[in-house]
Amino acid sequence: MTAWGGRHTIRRVEESPGKSAMRRRSVLACLLALSALSSLAAAQTITIKFSHVVAPDTPKGKAAAKFKELAEAATKGRVKVEIYPNSQLYKDGDELEALQRGAVHMLAPSVSKFGPMGVRDFEVFDLPFLFPTADAAYRVLDGAIGRQLFAKLEPKGIRGLAYWDNGFKQISANKPLHRPADFRAMKLRVQSSKVLSATFRKLGAIPQVMAFSEVYPALQQGVVDGQENSVSNLYTQKMHEVQKHLTISDHGFLVYAVIANRKFWDGLPADIRTALDGAMREATQYERAIAAKENTDALAAVKKAGTTQVYVLTPAERDEWRKALLPVRRDFEGTIGRELIQAVETEAARVPAVAPAKK
Repeated sequence: MTAWGGRHTIRRVEESPGKSAMRRRSVLACLLALSALSSLAAAQTITIKFSHVVAPDTPKGKAAAKFKELAEAATKGRVKVEIYPNSQLYKDGDELEALQRGAVHMLAPSVSKFGPMGVRDFEVFDLPFLFPTADAAYRVLDGAIGRQLFAKLEPKGIRGLAYWDNGFKQISANKPLHRPADFRAMKLRVQSSKVLSATFRKLGAIPQVMAFSEVYPALQQGVVDGQENSVSNLYTQKMHEVQKHLTISDHGFLVYAVIANRKFWDGLPADIRTALDGAMREATQYERAIAAKENTDALAAVKKAGTTQVYVLTPAERDEWRKALLPVRRDFEGTIGRELIQAVETEAARVPAVAPAKK
Protein backbone atom coordinates (compact mmCIF):
# COMPACT_ATOMS: atom_id res chain seq x y z
CA MET A 1 0.00 0.00 0.00
CA THR A 2 2.81 2.33 0.86
CA ALA A 3 4.63 1.62 -2.41
CA TRP A 4 1.42 1.92 -4.42
CA GLY A 5 0.46 5.08 -2.58
CA GLY A 6 3.95 6.36 -3.20
CA ARG A 7 3.74 5.65 -6.96
CA HIS A 8 0.29 7.27 -7.06
CA THR A 9 1.65 10.31 -5.25
CA ILE A 10 4.59 10.56 -7.66
CA ARG A 11 2.27 10.32 -10.69
CA ARG A 12 0.13 13.21 -9.40
CA VAL A 13 3.27 15.31 -8.76
CA GLU A 14 4.51 14.63 -12.33
CA GLU A 15 1.18 15.83 -13.95
CA SER A 16 0.58 18.91 -11.80
CA PRO A 17 3.56 20.98 -12.93
CA GLY A 18 2.59 20.55 -16.60
CA LYS A 19 -0.95 21.69 -16.12
CA SER A 20 0.17 24.50 -13.86
CA ALA A 21 2.72 25.64 -16.42
CA MET A 22 0.09 25.64 -19.15
CA ARG A 23 -2.21 27.69 -17.00
CA ARG A 24 0.58 30.14 -16.24
CA ARG A 25 1.45 30.42 -19.92
CA SER A 26 -2.22 31.07 -20.80
CA VAL A 27 -2.57 33.75 -18.14
CA LEU A 28 0.71 35.33 -19.21
CA ALA A 29 -0.37 35.33 -22.85
CA CYS A 30 -3.64 37.04 -21.93
CA LEU A 31 -1.82 39.63 -19.88
CA LEU A 32 0.63 40.30 -22.69
CA ALA A 33 -2.22 40.63 -25.18
CA LEU A 34 -4.05 43.08 -22.93
CA SER A 35 -0.86 45.03 -22.39
CA ALA A 36 -0.21 45.16 -26.12
CA LEU A 37 -3.75 46.37 -26.81
CA SER A 38 -3.41 48.98 -24.11
CA SER A 39 -0.08 50.17 -25.50
CA LEU A 40 -1.52 50.26 -29.01
CA ALA A 41 -4.48 52.32 -27.87
CA ALA A 42 -2.16 54.72 -26.06
CA ALA A 43 0.08 54.96 -29.10
CA GLN A 44 -2.71 55.68 -31.58
CA THR A 45 -2.49 59.22 -32.92
CA ILE A 46 -5.56 61.45 -32.80
CA THR A 47 -5.76 63.57 -35.93
CA ILE A 48 -7.50 66.96 -35.75
CA LYS A 49 -8.40 68.63 -39.04
CA PHE A 50 -8.36 72.40 -38.55
CA SER A 51 -9.74 74.31 -41.53
CA HIS A 52 -9.88 78.07 -42.10
CA VAL A 53 -10.33 80.47 -45.01
CA VAL A 54 -7.48 82.98 -44.65
CA ALA A 55 -3.79 82.93 -45.53
CA PRO A 56 -1.21 81.25 -43.26
CA ASP A 57 0.58 84.57 -42.68
CA THR A 58 -2.41 86.32 -41.09
CA PRO A 59 -3.02 86.50 -37.31
CA LYS A 60 -5.53 83.65 -37.58
CA GLY A 61 -3.21 81.59 -39.77
CA LYS A 62 -0.24 82.07 -37.46
CA ALA A 63 -2.34 81.33 -34.38
CA ALA A 64 -3.59 78.08 -35.94
CA ALA A 65 0.03 77.08 -36.54
CA LYS A 66 0.90 78.02 -32.96
CA PHE A 67 -1.98 75.90 -31.64
CA LYS A 68 -0.71 72.96 -33.70
CA GLU A 69 2.78 73.38 -32.23
CA LEU A 70 1.52 73.69 -28.66
CA ALA A 71 -1.06 70.90 -28.93
CA GLU A 72 1.35 68.36 -30.35
CA ALA A 73 3.97 69.22 -27.72
CA ALA A 74 1.49 69.14 -24.82
CA THR A 75 0.17 65.71 -25.83
CA LYS A 76 3.64 64.33 -26.59
CA GLY A 77 2.64 63.46 -30.11
CA ARG A 78 -0.63 61.72 -29.25
CA VAL A 79 -2.41 64.48 -31.20
CA LYS A 80 -1.59 65.57 -34.72
CA VAL A 81 -3.14 68.81 -35.97
CA GLU A 82 -3.56 69.15 -39.73
CA ILE A 83 -4.15 72.75 -40.84
CA TYR A 84 -5.94 73.59 -44.09
CA PRO A 85 -5.75 77.36 -44.77
CA ASN A 86 -7.01 79.53 -47.63
CA SER A 87 -10.30 77.60 -48.12
CA GLN A 88 -8.36 74.53 -49.27
CA LEU A 89 -11.14 72.27 -48.03
CA TYR A 90 -14.24 74.44 -47.66
CA LYS A 91 -15.36 77.97 -48.46
CA ASP A 92 -17.09 80.31 -46.01
CA GLY A 93 -20.56 79.05 -46.79
CA ASP A 94 -19.65 75.37 -46.55
CA GLU A 95 -17.31 75.03 -43.59
CA LEU A 96 -19.87 75.12 -40.77
CA GLU A 97 -21.92 72.34 -42.33
CA ALA A 98 -18.70 70.35 -42.81
CA LEU A 99 -17.87 70.79 -39.13
CA GLN A 100 -21.33 69.71 -38.03
CA ARG A 101 -21.14 66.47 -39.99
CA GLY A 102 -17.60 65.77 -38.76
CA ALA A 103 -15.74 66.21 -42.07
CA VAL A 104 -13.45 68.62 -40.21
CA HIS A 105 -12.93 68.93 -36.47
CA MET A 106 -12.02 72.59 -35.90
CA LEU A 107 -12.75 75.94 -37.55
CA ALA A 108 -12.14 79.61 -36.77
CA PRO A 109 -14.88 81.45 -38.68
CA SER A 110 -15.97 85.02 -38.28
CA VAL A 111 -18.84 85.14 -35.80
CA SER A 112 -20.92 86.68 -38.60
CA LYS A 113 -21.33 83.13 -39.92
CA PHE A 114 -23.54 82.08 -37.01
CA GLY A 115 -26.46 84.33 -37.90
CA PRO A 116 -27.44 82.42 -41.06
CA MET A 117 -27.48 79.16 -39.09
CA GLY A 118 -30.04 80.58 -36.69
CA VAL A 119 -27.91 81.92 -33.83
CA ARG A 120 -28.69 85.59 -34.42
CA ASP A 121 -27.26 86.73 -31.07
CA PHE A 122 -23.74 86.73 -32.53
CA GLU A 123 -24.77 89.46 -34.96
CA VAL A 124 -24.37 91.91 -32.09
CA PHE A 125 -20.66 91.95 -32.99
CA ASP A 126 -21.51 93.16 -36.51
CA LEU A 127 -23.12 96.37 -35.23
CA PRO A 128 -21.13 99.40 -36.41
CA PHE A 129 -18.85 101.26 -33.99
CA LEU A 130 -19.63 98.81 -31.17
CA PHE A 131 -16.13 98.67 -29.65
CA PRO A 132 -13.87 101.67 -29.13
CA THR A 133 -10.80 99.50 -28.49
CA ALA A 134 -9.65 95.91 -28.78
CA ASP A 135 -9.45 95.66 -24.98
CA ALA A 136 -13.13 96.58 -24.74
CA ALA A 137 -13.93 93.74 -27.13
CA TYR A 138 -11.81 91.27 -25.15
CA ARG A 139 -13.61 92.18 -21.93
CA VAL A 140 -16.92 91.25 -23.52
CA LEU A 141 -15.68 88.14 -25.32
CA ASP A 142 -13.81 86.69 -22.33
CA GLY A 143 -16.58 87.33 -19.83
CA ALA A 144 -20.05 86.02 -19.13
CA ILE A 145 -21.46 87.35 -22.41
CA GLY A 146 -18.93 85.44 -24.49
CA ARG A 147 -19.60 82.23 -22.55
CA GLN A 148 -23.37 82.60 -22.86
CA LEU A 149 -23.10 83.06 -26.61
CA PHE A 150 -20.93 79.95 -26.97
CA ALA A 151 -23.57 77.99 -25.05
CA LYS A 152 -26.07 78.84 -27.79
CA LEU A 153 -23.94 76.87 -30.27
CA GLU A 154 -24.17 73.64 -28.27
CA PRO A 155 -27.58 72.56 -29.71
CA LYS A 156 -26.03 72.94 -33.17
CA GLY A 157 -23.38 70.35 -32.32
CA ILE A 158 -20.67 72.98 -31.92
CA ARG A 159 -18.31 73.52 -28.99
CA GLY A 160 -16.89 77.03 -28.56
CA LEU A 161 -13.22 77.03 -27.57
CA ALA A 162 -11.94 80.60 -27.78
CA TYR A 163 -12.41 83.99 -29.37
CA TRP A 164 -9.71 85.31 -31.71
CA ASP A 165 -9.75 88.52 -33.71
CA ASN A 166 -8.11 90.38 -36.57
CA GLY A 167 -8.50 93.88 -35.28
CA PHE A 168 -10.61 96.65 -36.75
CA LYS A 169 -12.16 96.60 -40.20
CA GLN A 170 -11.50 99.17 -42.90
CA ILE A 171 -13.04 99.72 -46.33
CA SER A 172 -11.34 99.54 -49.73
CA ALA A 173 -12.77 100.79 -53.02
CA ASN A 174 -11.84 102.30 -56.36
CA LYS A 175 -12.97 105.73 -55.26
CA PRO A 176 -12.45 107.81 -52.11
CA LEU A 177 -14.85 107.05 -49.25
CA HIS A 178 -14.88 109.94 -46.80
CA ARG A 179 -18.55 110.64 -46.16
CA PRO A 180 -21.67 108.46 -46.06
CA ALA A 181 -22.86 109.91 -49.37
CA ASP A 182 -19.76 108.49 -51.09
CA PHE A 183 -21.19 104.96 -50.77
CA ARG A 184 -24.25 105.66 -52.92
CA ALA A 185 -24.86 102.91 -55.53
CA MET A 186 -21.53 101.24 -54.73
CA LYS A 187 -21.45 97.42 -54.90
CA LEU A 188 -19.73 96.31 -51.70
CA ARG A 189 -18.81 92.77 -50.74
CA VAL A 190 -19.95 91.74 -47.26
CA GLN A 191 -20.08 88.54 -45.25
CA SER A 192 -23.36 86.70 -44.93
CA SER A 193 -24.75 88.89 -42.15
CA LYS A 194 -28.05 90.73 -42.14
CA VAL A 195 -26.51 93.40 -39.91
CA LEU A 196 -23.61 94.03 -42.29
CA SER A 197 -25.95 94.17 -45.28
CA ALA A 198 -28.22 96.61 -43.47
CA THR A 199 -25.24 98.72 -42.41
CA PHE A 200 -24.04 99.41 -45.92
CA ARG A 201 -27.53 99.65 -47.32
CA LYS A 202 -28.07 102.45 -44.80
CA LEU A 203 -25.11 104.25 -46.38
CA GLY A 204 -26.63 103.85 -49.83
CA ALA A 205 -24.39 101.00 -50.98
CA ILE A 206 -25.53 97.74 -52.58
CA PRO A 207 -24.26 94.87 -50.39
CA GLN A 208 -23.08 91.73 -52.16
CA VAL A 209 -22.72 88.54 -50.08
CA MET A 210 -19.71 86.60 -51.31
CA ALA A 211 -17.27 83.94 -50.06
CA PHE A 212 -13.92 85.30 -48.90
CA SER A 213 -12.01 83.23 -51.45
CA GLU A 214 -13.98 84.86 -54.27
CA VAL A 215 -13.38 88.49 -53.28
CA TYR A 216 -10.09 89.13 -55.10
CA PRO A 217 -11.30 87.96 -58.55
CA ALA A 218 -14.60 89.80 -58.00
CA LEU A 219 -12.70 93.04 -57.31
CA GLN A 220 -10.36 92.41 -60.22
CA GLN A 221 -13.21 91.82 -62.65
CA GLY A 222 -15.38 94.66 -61.35
CA VAL A 223 -18.14 92.39 -60.07
CA VAL A 224 -17.95 94.43 -56.86
CA ASP A 225 -16.52 97.90 -56.29
CA GLY A 226 -15.13 97.42 -52.82
CA GLN A 227 -15.09 95.43 -49.60
CA GLU A 228 -14.64 95.71 -45.83
CA ASN A 229 -11.99 93.78 -43.94
CA SER A 230 -8.94 94.08 -41.75
CA VAL A 231 -5.84 95.44 -43.48
CA SER A 232 -4.07 92.15 -42.77
CA ASN A 233 -6.65 90.21 -44.78
CA LEU A 234 -6.65 92.82 -47.54
CA TYR A 235 -2.86 92.71 -47.90
CA THR A 236 -2.33 88.94 -47.67
CA GLN A 237 -5.05 88.39 -50.29
CA LYS A 238 -3.43 91.09 -52.50
CA MET A 239 -6.65 93.09 -52.69
CA HIS A 240 -4.62 96.30 -52.56
CA GLU A 241 -3.38 95.45 -56.05
CA VAL A 242 -6.90 95.90 -57.43
CA GLN A 243 -8.20 98.65 -55.13
CA LYS A 244 -7.16 102.28 -55.53
CA HIS A 245 -8.38 103.58 -52.18
CA LEU A 246 -8.38 102.37 -48.57
CA THR A 247 -10.34 104.21 -45.87
CA ILE A 248 -9.21 103.69 -42.28
CA SER A 249 -12.58 103.81 -40.54
CA ASP A 250 -12.34 101.32 -37.64
CA HIS A 251 -16.11 100.94 -38.07
CA GLY A 252 -16.19 97.29 -37.00
CA PHE A 253 -14.15 94.73 -35.07
CA LEU A 254 -13.43 91.40 -36.76
CA VAL A 255 -14.16 88.63 -34.25
CA TYR A 256 -13.41 84.96 -34.91
CA ALA A 257 -14.72 82.01 -32.90
CA VAL A 258 -12.49 78.96 -32.61
CA ILE A 259 -14.94 76.07 -32.56
CA ALA A 260 -14.95 72.27 -32.66
CA ASN A 261 -17.35 69.51 -33.53
CA ARG A 262 -18.91 68.90 -30.11
CA LYS A 263 -19.22 65.12 -30.42
CA PHE A 264 -15.59 64.81 -31.50
CA TRP A 265 -14.32 67.14 -28.78
CA ASP A 266 -16.32 65.52 -25.99
CA GLY A 267 -15.17 62.09 -27.15
CA LEU A 268 -11.50 62.89 -26.63
CA PRO A 269 -9.77 61.38 -23.57
CA ALA A 270 -10.00 63.74 -20.61
CA ASP A 271 -6.24 64.26 -20.36
CA ILE A 272 -6.05 65.11 -24.07
CA ARG A 273 -8.88 67.64 -23.74
CA THR A 274 -7.13 69.26 -20.79
CA ALA A 275 -3.89 69.53 -22.74
CA LEU A 276 -5.68 70.98 -25.78
CA ASP A 277 -7.55 73.52 -23.63
CA GLY A 278 -4.21 74.71 -22.29
CA ALA A 279 -2.75 74.91 -25.79
CA MET A 280 -5.76 76.93 -26.94
CA ARG A 281 -5.41 79.42 -24.08
CA GLU A 282 -1.78 79.98 -24.95
CA ALA A 283 -2.49 80.22 -28.69
CA THR A 284 -5.21 82.79 -27.98
CA GLN A 285 -2.80 84.97 -26.00
CA TYR A 286 -0.34 84.71 -28.89
CA GLU A 287 -3.00 85.56 -31.49
CA ARG A 288 -4.13 88.68 -29.68
CA ALA A 289 -0.57 89.81 -29.13
CA ILE A 290 0.21 89.74 -32.84
CA ALA A 291 -3.13 90.89 -34.31
CA ALA A 292 -2.55 94.62 -33.90
CA LYS A 293 1.07 94.41 -35.06
CA GLU A 294 0.17 92.34 -38.12
CA ASN A 295 -2.38 94.94 -39.19
CA THR A 296 0.05 97.80 -38.58
CA ASP A 297 2.71 96.02 -40.62
CA ALA A 298 0.22 95.23 -43.38
CA LEU A 299 -0.83 98.87 -43.59
CA ALA A 300 2.80 99.92 -43.93
CA ALA A 301 3.23 97.35 -46.70
CA VAL A 302 0.13 98.62 -48.52
CA LYS A 303 1.48 102.18 -48.39
CA LYS A 304 4.88 101.01 -49.60
CA ALA A 305 3.32 99.15 -52.54
CA GLY A 306 2.03 102.47 -53.83
CA THR A 307 -1.05 101.02 -55.54
CA THR A 308 -3.56 102.22 -52.97
CA GLN A 309 -4.14 105.65 -51.49
CA VAL A 310 -4.74 105.41 -47.74
CA TYR A 311 -7.06 107.89 -46.06
CA VAL A 312 -7.77 108.13 -42.31
CA LEU A 313 -11.18 109.48 -41.34
CA THR A 314 -11.10 112.65 -39.30
CA PRO A 315 -12.91 112.63 -35.95
CA ALA A 316 -15.68 114.73 -37.50
CA GLU A 317 -16.07 112.27 -40.38
CA ARG A 318 -16.19 109.32 -37.98
CA ASP A 319 -18.95 111.05 -36.04
CA GLU A 320 -20.87 111.59 -39.28
CA TRP A 321 -20.57 107.88 -40.14
CA ARG A 322 -21.60 106.90 -36.62
CA LYS A 323 -24.67 109.11 -36.63
CA ALA A 324 -25.70 107.83 -40.06
CA LEU A 325 -25.49 104.25 -38.79
CA LEU A 326 -27.23 104.65 -35.42
CA PRO A 327 -30.56 103.44 -36.87
CA VAL A 328 -28.99 100.03 -37.58
CA ARG A 329 -28.78 99.37 -33.85
CA ARG A 330 -32.44 100.23 -33.36
CA ASP A 331 -33.48 98.16 -36.37
CA PHE A 332 -31.92 94.99 -34.91
CA GLU A 333 -32.98 95.31 -31.29
CA GLY A 334 -35.84 92.94 -32.02
CA THR A 335 -33.73 90.15 -33.55
CA ILE A 336 -30.48 90.46 -31.60
CA GLY A 337 -32.14 91.57 -28.40
CA ARG A 338 -32.09 95.01 -26.78
CA GLU A 339 -30.85 93.56 -23.50
CA LEU A 340 -27.89 91.84 -25.17
CA ILE A 341 -26.91 94.98 -27.07
CA GLN A 342 -27.11 97.06 -23.89
CA ALA A 343 -25.13 94.45 -21.93
CA VAL A 344 -22.34 94.46 -24.53
CA GLU A 345 -22.20 98.26 -24.60
CA THR A 346 -22.21 98.48 -20.79
CA GLU A 347 -19.42 95.91 -20.42
CA ALA A 348 -17.33 97.51 -23.18
CA ALA A 349 -17.69 100.91 -21.52
CA ARG A 350 -15.99 99.56 -18.37
CA VAL A 351 -12.68 99.67 -20.25
CA PRO A 352 -11.18 103.19 -20.28
CA ALA A 353 -11.47 104.74 -23.72
CA VAL A 354 -8.26 105.42 -25.59
CA ALA A 355 -8.03 107.81 -28.50
CA PRO A 356 -7.53 105.94 -31.80
CA ALA A 357 -3.91 105.89 -32.89
CA LYS A 358 -3.01 107.77 -36.04
CA LYS A 359 -2.33 105.47 -38.97
